[in-house]
Parts: sequence; structure tokens; C-alpha cells
Amino acid sequence: MTVQICCIVEGYGEVEAVPILIRRIAESLYPRVHVVTPRSIRVSRHKVVKAGELEQVVKLAALNIGGQGAIFILLDGDDDCPAHLGPELRFRALQDRENLPITVVLAKHEFESWFLAAAESLRGRRGLKRDLQPPIDPEAVHGAKEWLSSRMEGDRTYSPRLDQPGLTAHFNIEQARRADSFDKCYRDIVYLLNELRMSIKRTHDA
Repeated sequence: MTVQICCIVEGYGEVEAVPILIRRIAESLYPRVHVVTPRSIRVSRHKVVKAGELEQVVKLAALNIGGQGAIFILLDGDDDCPAHLGPELRFRALQDRENLPITVVLAKHEFESWFLAAAESLRGRRGLKRDLQPPIDPEAVHGAKEWLSSRMEGDRTYSPRLDQPGLTAHFNIEQARRADSFDKCYRDIVYLLNELRMSIKRTHDA
């Protein structure tokens, strides 16, 4: 079974990292499901929250999957409340695309906060120290990228474009679910996978 999910993301590292995350979750739950992810669409968060901008990006994502599949939107929450802004953006995204499963996730405060939650599983990866310990409250850390840089060996610093995909391929998903926004991300990806599986099943049964 093959399904398509087009990702809309904010950062350069997430262009590659988010599809990796989706495929990891799919492989762990549904080994027989092959997930195709057209190249992620990168957008500025400050642009996409403006009226009309998100709608245009969603239209492009729908074209990229030929109107058959799902759309996953991931943005950094920054200082906004994910519980408020996320549903608002999803409501807008669904206005013209109600036939497609669409979810919106806001990382609190940034994608890298999830690496902090799963820090133990990243010891020795991408230059991180081998005694790495997660902070007590990973999502309370402002500046997760800087937190990672300060815990790298030698003169290395964290690079989203270079390190984010590699760390995404290895971080412990269950550990990361201790972060509320990642738990929502996980559940939203599972929701999309289930919707796509059921859609294909209904088509075959018709």
C-alpha cells in the first residue's frame, strides 16, 4: 500500500527531517505502508499566518500530491500558544480542501525541543556529548538549538540543515513523546496514516 503526504515546514532542516519522521512512524506501525513524500514546501511562519498565504501554500501542496493524499503542516510555535494558533491554521487550511486529511502541528518552541526531550537517545550522535542528559522541562527551554550547540564536543555547533535530519533519524520517539507538542505531532501523523489507509480500503471495497 502506497500513500502520499506532502509536508509544509518552516526551516531548511525540516525539509528533510519531517519526511524522515513520518516514515519512521509509518514503518513502526504499518510496515506494509509505503509513504511517498514529495519535496517539502518551505514557508516563512510569519508569512503563512497572514490571511490568504496559508491557503495558497495548501493549494500548492494539494497539487504536489495530485489531490490524492494528505497534508502535514509543521511550524515553530515560538511564543504563540500552540493550542490556539494550531486549530485556527487548520481551520483555514481545510476551507478549500475538505476532501484531504490535513493536520497542523506547532512545536513548542521549536522542532529541536523534541531532541531535548529524547536527549539520552542522542548521546554521541552528530557530535553531541556521550553523557547528554535531558533538561527537566524540554519545552520550557528557549533556544533549543543553542542548548544543543553548548553540548557538542570540541568546536562543533548545531546546524539545522546538516544535523536535524540525522538526529531525526535516531531520536527515541517514545522519549520525545514526553514533550506535549511532540505527542500531538505523533498522534497527528498516526491520524493521517489511518485516514489514508482507510481511504484506500474503502476504494478497494467499493
